[in-house]
Amino acid sequence: QVQLVQSGGGLVQAGGSLRLSCAASGRTFDSYAMGWFRQAPGKERDIVAAINWNGRSTYYADSVKGRFTTSRDNAKNTVYLQMNNLGPEDTAVYYCAVDRRISNVVVTDASRYSYWGQGTQVTVSS
Repeated sequence: QVQLVQSGGGLVQAGGSLRLSCAASGRTFDSYAMGWFRQAPGKERDIVAAINWNGRSTYYADSVKGRFTTSRDNAKNTVYLQMNNLGPEDTAVYYCAVDRRISNVVVTDASRYSYWGQGTQVTVSS
């Protein structure tokens, strides 16, 4: 059974940093794009960052550019989201996800993602 297990969320003060991890099990995902999404209370789930299968192409939402970095270690079947200079506006539940099909591109459309992590809360205090 395919599972994505997230870790690394928590409470941090504004200006601080957190690193989220998303470890996949059940099969290898080294040929698939992966993405990070977040959902704040009362809002829709939005794309935060995405990375293609080999890590050479990435996408970032405008709101996180220059502060967040996504990377992956295919040998460990794990993707990461490094979040720096966090602000209260980054408070949300963060989700990782895996594209439903093999491709060479970065995927930003949530409907393309077939497996999702359990979500991890990130809370930034001002």
